[in-house]
Amino acid sequence: MLYLTEPDRISQAIANYAQAKILWIDTEIADYQSKKPRLSLVQVLDDPTDVKGDRVAILDVLDRTQLIDEFIDKIMANPAIEKVFHNASFDCRFLGRSRVRNVTCTLEMAQKIPYYILPLSNYKLATLAEQLCHFSKVNKTEQGGDWSQRPLTEQQLEYAKMDAVYVACAHERLLQLSQRLQIDPATEDIAALTLRYRHIEHRWKVLDTELKHLKERLKQAMATQNVSEIDGFKLSIQERKYKKVAFNDLAKFVQESGIELNFPIRLTQELQKQMPEIIENIPIEEDVEKILQLKISELEDENLPF
Repeated sequence: MLYLTEPDRISQAIANYAQAKILWIDTEIADYQSKKPRLSLVQVLDDPTDVKGDRVAILDVLDRTQLIDEFIDKIMANPAIEKVFHNASFDCRFLGRSRVRNVTCTLEMAQKIPYYILPLSNYKLATLAEQLCHFSKVNKTEQGGDWSQRPLTEQQLEYAKMDAVYVACAHERLLQLSQRLQIDPATEDIAALTLRYRHIEHRWKVLDTELKHLKERLKQAMATQNVSEIDGFKLSIQERKYKKVAFNDLAKFVQESGIELNFPIRLTQELQKQMPEIIENIPIEEDVEKILQLKISELEDENLPF
């Protein structure tokens, strides 16, 4: 790993990377939760086989507008160089925005691969590193670290270095998986596809109906037992109020129209707005309807009960 802080060495590194065909890049942002976030580091890797980060260059560009512009001009805006990021839209906000050319996003790549081929709990870079690329002990502690401080700690530099490695490794694995989706429809075995579809369709219908049934039972049980959250299941209860009136009372009010009404009707918000006199002139009952909503979050693999 090279940690470059001197402007001349950073400029030389940028010039060298301008000759590459593809680069794997990550950034660290200072004050990212404030109204004025600042680009702190740019981590660059030019060799996807480097799984230890020996060839990663960390460019310290905090408050160095000239160096950032140089990187944008020679790297980001250069269509001859493919730039690979994870969640590229975030990084590109600080590296040229609309000027960027030839950018690949591993987050978008992962999202396009069906779950049965890429069964991940989420598409975070750390998850791709652990579950797809099989890195162990991925450091997540510095994710919300203070990247405006100087000097940076060894832990911060290690974290920054490995993020570029994770991007490169994830990109390579996602390219391999994407090849499974490149199928020529002219050579497809239609009979085999239809048979497979029908087989999965039957299983899906069984599982789908069971899931709906289980969700309904969970909502009712959690509401009755006053349990708001458990093992990734979060219950919220909303009360929906509406007004109703005896139809005879309503009929007396509108008798000039010749309409006879003899049963309760629900007064929607729209009706109440259109006929505010109803609220003031006839007796109205109010009912409360409770709506149960169950939110289910993904669990990390190690927390799955099977």
